[in-house]
Amino acid sequence: MARKDTIIKMRDILVRRRDALRKALAGDLSLLKQLPEQTGSDVVDAALDASQDEISSKLAEVESRELGNIERALQRMNEGTYGHCEVCTEKIPVVRLNALPYATMCIACQQADEEGRLEERRVNDWSKVVDTGFTDTNVSVNDFEMQ
Repeated sequence: MARKDTIIKMRDILVRRRDALRKALAGDLSLLKQLPEQTGSDVVDAALDASQDEISSKLAEVESRELGNIERALQRMNEGTYGHCEVCTEKIPVVRLNALPYATMCIACQQADEEGRLEERRVNDWSKVVDTGFTDTNVSVNDFEMQ
């Protein structure tokens, strides 16, 4: 299968997962609003409720992070940069994208990031530097004060 076809299928998978996560997170929030005030319960019930709330909160945090990654991947698809490493700009292998559809780095750059050596892999892309025509002139604070 061609890389382009795989990316199109990835888009469908990511959109379905994004929609599912949005619904799940919206459901979690509505459930939190429906929780009754804790009155008259014993210490054990309060402890169980607190631990369940903490677990739900952690799950929502993980789902929220995944949702952000998915939305970023969909944005990269729209920009035409999906499937290319954000660090070295090489193509991310399709096998990696199948395993982690919102991957933004190739395996080598991901490993370098985890080991704290990412900067040595970064490609200096001077095409994004913009000359604004700004010149360094002496400006006084008084120049900005209103009279």
